[in-house]
Amino acid sequence: MTAPFDLAGRRILVVGASAGIGRATAVLLANLGAQVVLNGRDGARLEQVRDELQEPQRHQVAPFDITDIDGAPAWLKGQVCGQGALDGMVHCAGLQVTLPVRSFSAAHFDKIMHLNLGSALALARGFRQRGCCNPGSSIVLISSIGGFLGQPGNVVYGASKAGLMSAARGLAMEFVRDEIRVNAIAPAMVETQMSRKAFNEMSAPQVEAITRRHPMGIGQPEDIAGPVAFLLSNASRWITGTCITVDGGHMVG
Repeated sequence: MTAPFDLAGRRILVVGASAGIGRATAVLLANLGAQVVLNGRDGARLEQVRDELQEPQRHQVAPFDITDIDGAPAWLKGQVCGQGALDGMVHCAGLQVTLPVRSFSAAHFDKIMHLNLGSALALARGFRQRGCCNPGSSIVLISSIGGFLGQPGNVVYGASKAGLMSAARGLAMEFVRDEIRVNAIAPAMVETQMSRKAFNEMSAPQVEAITRRHPMGIGQPEDIAGPVAFLLSNASRWITGTCITVDGGHMVG
């Protein structure tokens, strides 16, 4: 492998590309030569992201609400794979709502699980369809260290993210015969619109306590985009079914 991180000629779907980790991932993948398919619910925001990418005309905007998990495989087959087979997919979409168990409800459970876990499984099903992906493809699921740790008010979110780690292992074994690798990444706190909203709901001592748990500081979306690109590239061609922790030292600090 003379250029193991080169993604030239590869077509990669980034789910949740309109902001945060998804946006940073799309930018990096485009810089590495990939043709990026940008997904989110808001087409106008996706167009703005595409304008930021290297050679914007090379990339595709594909809006769709992935919480429609029954419709996701058909959308992927028709609107995305109909433009050419994929070489990779990154599931960056997610929702975190702090809610103690005393306020647990079916609506809260369904909302978090549908987006964070159900949509990933539906899209993985779609990705595997005949003609949708090329041999040697890679799927990357963005989990969270919340799937490892007990966090008050984050029980359902943590369960959904732990589910993504388990899904990566199960999918890896189910898809290996199709030459599709599946891995997950578990970030700690990353500075995004979602994390800023969470911080705004906390007291100053709570924010300070969380910051102290990150010896290398709060992460940036680009800190996650790099490992994602690694897992999509030939540099990781012998890695599947694993979860890479990217946490600025949180788990060992």
